[in-house]
Amino acid sequence: MARLIVRNVEGNLVKELELRAARNGHSAEEEHHQILRRALGSEYSGLSFKELLAAMPEIGDDRDFERIQDQGRAVDV
Repeated sequence: MARLIVRNVEGNLVKELELRAARNGHSAEEEHHQILRRALGSEYSGLSFKELLAAMPEIGDDRDFERIQDQGRAVDV
């Protein structure tokens, strides 16, 4: 497994990370892992397409996503 070293991190960020890890019930290292996974989009890796669609939030109504039945415009050829 690879190592990642981040230098010169502000003290308040480190403290916030430690507090966040404690609230979530795991180590600061595991909190790092989860933050990186979410930030890099691997939160949904391993899910089937069906599971991925089911994980999407409910937003809008179906009519918000309907295709516009536009016939275009007349073009002189």
